[in-house]
Amino acid sequence: MDYDVLNELLAGNERHVDGLPDAYFEAVQAGQEPDVVTVCCSDSRVPQERMWGVDDPGTVFTPSNIGNQVWDEDDGDRIVDGGLLYPIHHAGTDVAAVVGHTGCGAVTAAYRATTGGDMPGPRGVDKWVEMLRPVVEDGLESDLIDANGDDETVINQLVEYNVDHQATFLRESDDVPDDVDVYGFVYDFQGIYGDELGRAYLVNVNGETNPEAIAEEIPDEYADATRSLLH
Repeated sequence: MDYDVLNELLAGNERHVDGLPDAYFEAVQAGQEPDVVTVCCSDSRVPQERMWGVDDPGTVFTPSNIGNQVWDEDDGDRIVDGGLLYPIHHAGTDVAAVVGHTGCGAVTAAYRATTGGDMPGPRGVDKWVEMLRPVVEDGLESDLIDANGDDETVINQLVEYNVDHQATFLRESDDVPDDVDVYGFVYDFQGIYGDELGRAYLVNVNGETNPEAIAEEIPDEYADATRSLLH
């Protein structure tokens, strides 16, 4: 049996342990109060903590799933996923961020299935793709998506549309207190929004999606970090 990957994991953790400063976990050993809960796509190219330059434990609560979806289904009802609600209700977190990414495979799969293709399978994947399909359908029917554009353009517009949709679901849920700020980002490692690979572009701030309006609310040095692909 080939244990190469296992050996790499063990070696990587050894480097992690050796590199930790003294008292690294001291402030969080008794509990956590993360500043933000970020729901990201469970894509290996999207580094949930590293993208924010976070080095300290206990700062970012990081649930993830296929397509950075904020919901799950329970007895036929669509509810906010517990991975987001836990830090909000039990750890004092008052900021939530939905983080999509360019070239998202989940959005691509939902787009393919919606436009006549097959579901990707297996069943555990199809569940999450199926939950994305109504978002894709709404996007394609809206005037925000260039439905006649090439696939790359449409898919990346749908990525942003999905981020907005997920953020709206959070803001409208009775389970999310009104004083929780909800932000939407698209992590760009393909140069779709600009030429700064790894930039998390801010596309939604508490429901505001106009880049110029968002730019007025953030420091001037970050003005270029808010853009939109939507019409």
